[in-house]
Formats: sequence, structure tokens, C-alpha cells
Amino acid sequence: MDKIIKELEKLNIGKIEKDVFLSKYTTYRTGGLAKCIVYPKDVECLVTVIKTLKKHGVKYKILGNGSNVLFSDKVYEGVLIKLNELNSVEFFGTKVRVGAGFPLVKLSLMAAKKSLTGLEFASGIPGTVGGAIYMNAGAYKSDMGYVVQQVTVLTPKEKIITLENREMDFHYRTSFLKTHPGYICLEVIIKLEKGERSAIEAVIKDRRKRRRESQPLEYPSAGSVFRNPPDMFAGQLIEQLGLKGLKKGGAMVSEKHANFIINKDNASSSDIKYLIDYVKQRVLEEYNVELKVEQEFVNWE
Repeated sequence: MDKIIKELEKLNIGKIEKDVFLSKYTTYRTGGLAKCIVYPKDVECLVTVIKTLKKHGVKYKILGNGSNVLFSDKVYEGVLIKLNELNSVEFFGTKVRVGAGFPLVKLSLMAAKKSLTGLEFASGIPGTVGGAIYMNAGAYKSDMGYVVQQVTVLTPKEKIITLENREMDFHYRTSFLKTHPGYICLEVIIKLEKGERSAIEAVIKDRRKRRRESQPLEYPSAGSVFRNPPDMFAGQLIEQLGLKGLKKGGAMVSEKHANFIINKDNASSSDIKYLIDYVKQRVLEEYNVELKVEQEFVNWE
């Protein structure tokens, strides 16, 4: 890896961090050591990085805000790529063109200030635009699929193409990008509608209040652990089993919301994964319902 890192450094493709713990880059605040994190300066640099890594057979992964991943406690022997520098944002009419690395919460608040409605649901989702597109992030019966018009992506063959909304195959917590590894979100055009600024900001304020009251935001977590099964609520199933407050090491099933697993006291990723697997198995045994995990497990193989 040292040889690869030195080669990347010579390419002048952007900031490079070496030997950093992933607890700094994930909302669970857990994860092992990352040998290398690269922040490409632009799309051209991103392409250069990927071509270089492919040439040497080095594994890599795009990492957003780390709000929906659970890295193992092991060393990540590859290169993580963060698209923070792809953060341009331009409003025109009722549309906005925004880079994949731009924070989703910040975009939602900017839209509200411009009296544009449609992104209120995103005001409490702590991810990047690219990450939100990848998993079709959503809340309050809305998601990215309702507002995205076009997505510019980098293909596995390093070509830049534009996909229309219908081609993105948005469904509940998934998209074309999630089912087609190797495609990378670069930029998005989001279509909103004109609204009343005060009304939009009132909705955002109310939803933030509801989140604070119903979710354990005071502890590190990755949001809802499981998708809601059809016509059911995952949190309700877990609560009915009396699993609120269940602990493993420093991890705990939240007493505030049963579909959250929190890092209460210096939990390891293994602690969290144990609880995820245990809860999933108990729900299957009791209700014959197989819960689907929203979070992505990385480096567990």
C-alpha cells in the first residue's frame, strides 16, 4: 500500500490522509484503521485515482458522510475516496444543480431560504447528496426519487453519462447506483417547487423537533437500522420483543427508539453488528419477518 500511496501523492490529485481511524468518518463513531483516504480535487482527478487503483488491483470505496455504513474493526487495506471537493451548488429557477459531496441538510436549508419546497424531508438526514442518491434516502413519506431529475455518473469504464430519473430506478432505500456497483454519482439536478418560505421553515422546524423527541440524537448512530417491512414498523416489532435497552459491550438498542442502535459507551463495530444480527434473528423467529438492514457492512469479509 505504501508504494501505491506514494504514486498517488506524485499525481497531485488532492488531499491524501494516511493511517486514520474510521471512527472519525462514520456516524457510528466506530471502525478500524483506514490505510488511505483520498479527496480528489475534481472529476478528472477522481478518474485518475480510480484508473491508478485499478491498474494495481487495489480495492477502493466511495465514502460520503459515513452515515449509513458499518465498517469492521479491522484495517481497511484499500483506498477510501471522499468526494467533498465535488461540492458546487447552483440554483436556477426551481431547480438546483449540486455536486455529490455537498451536505444534504445544508442543501435543504438553502432551498428553504429560496422559498423552494420539496426537500423538507431531508433537513435531518446527515449524509451527502451522493450518498442520499445512492440509497434513495428519505423520511416522512418522501425520498430523493421524488425530487431528482437527472444524475450525472461516472461509469465503471470511466465514462461520464447522465441518467434520467426513470433510469435511476428509485425504490424504497435503493437505486440504480446501489444495484450497479462501480457507478459513481458526480452531480445531480433536483427539481423543486415554489413555496412560502415561512411555511417551509415551519415544517423543517416541526420535523426537527419530532426527531429530537423520538430519536436518540444525543448518541452516535446510523439512523434506522432496519427498513420497515410492508405495513409494519420495524421499531414496533423490536419493542414488542422487549429488546429496548439490550446491550452488547458499548452498544445498545435505544430505549428511545427500538430501530436505533447507539454507540453508548465506546462501542466497537463488532458490538453493533452483534446487536443487529441478534435483533434480526429474534424478529425472524418470533414473527417470521426477515428485517432488511439499511446500513451497509464494509470490510467484514
